[in-house]
Amino acid sequence: MIRQAHIRHNWKYPTILLCIYGFFSTVRPLEPFLIPFLTGPDKNLTTDGEGEPDSCGQVLLQLWRDFRHCYSSRQLLYWSVWWAMATCGYNQTVNYVQVLWEHVQPSQNFSIYNGGVEAVSNLLSAATAYGIGFTEVRWEEWGELALGGFSGLSAASLFLMTFTGNIWVCYSGYIIFKSLYMTLITIAMYQIAADLSMERYALVFGSNTFGALALQTIITSVVVDSRGLGLAIIPQFTVYSSYFLVISVVFLLRGLFNKDETPGSEEHRF
Repeated sequence: MIRQAHIRHNWKYPTILLCIYGFFSTVRPLEPFLIPFLTGPDKNLTTDGEGEPDSCGQVLLQLWRDFRHCYSSRQLLYWSVWWAMATCGYNQTVNYVQVLWEHVQPSQNFSIYNGGVEAVSNLLSAATAYGIGFTEVRWEEWGELALGGFSGLSAASLFLMTFTGNIWVCYSGYIIFKSLYMTLITIAMYQIAADLSMERYALVFGSNTFGALALQTIITSVVVDSRGLGLAIIPQFTVYSSYFLVISVVFLLRGLFNKDETPGSEEHRF
């Protein structure tokens, strides 16, 4: 009994439960994809109720096979890795940016415009994400260089926010950072969806989101939590800036070294 009480009061126990819940809540096929997913040619269900899965284990095995099959595409895998890593860094930035603004310009000494900045950043992000649809770029060829280049600009924006003493410069850096992320995540979602059949959208999108949340949990535990490093807000944002810089370097190098690969050599639908 003492052992059980110790486990239940330990932070790791609820964290694991939340991760398990988050995985199954995000990966599950949603209603628009559920029927096509279960009645596909490789499943044993039919719309007239004649087929039934043999066991829960068989369903999980089929889910694992679909997962491996989807991520067998290197192009899809790279876009998904960027999605998970960048979304993790984006969530950390958005969650703690108010604390940074308070540090740069305490609210008791200044008429703050945090709400207005959030509104402007959302509007501009929506506009840039919409506008990117009108560009004629072969993202399968230039995508990794774009991910690396724009992630580098995101890192520069975060460094500017971290070390400036001017709240308006900090606000501007945040708007740029958010617009860049929204633009890139729109491109990433399109590129991933282009390689998938409709019934597997929920599986891949949910897996990518879960990966981002798992990374975010790790970074929060190490960087923010008092039982980890417990960093103050400026060192925290230095870590987040460096994190995006690492993403930028990785994808720029990958894009440069693989520029000569034939675009579309792996184009197939799963």
